Amino acid sequence: MPHERHHSGPRIAFVTSPQLLAVLEELKLREPIFHHPEFGTTRRDYENMTDAEFWEVGASGRRYSREFVLETLESRTPDPDESKWLTRDFQCREIAADNYLITYTLATLWRRTSAGWKVLYHQGTLVEPQP
Repeated sequence: MPHERHHSGPRIAFVTSPQLLAVLEELKLREPIFHHPEFGTTRRDYENMTDAEFWEVGASGRRYSREFVLETLESRTPDPDESKWLTRDFQCREIAADNYLITYTLATLWRRTSAGWKVLYHQGTLVEPQP
């Protein structure tokens, strides 16, 4: 008898612990990254919000350096549809002291520094529902 699997989309493998709920709420306001004008719109703003070690994996599966992302952000035209993006299933895990992995349906790694939150890693892989 074949083993049946029922899929309704990706599943998050962990639940945010109660002591991280305040961090989760803070970071939810910043996601998706680079799409909140209240946190800045200039290259200097983007430099300030990204860690020097920042990199990302785009929906294409390619890895992009901080410099490439900063150059792209500097030359992009704002997209009014970005404000309509739906985000859900937010979870937060502290993976090292002051380093938090935020996952949602989108993954981003944030570092808390004395200068404020800095994004360290972002992955924008498209997820297709399973048949």
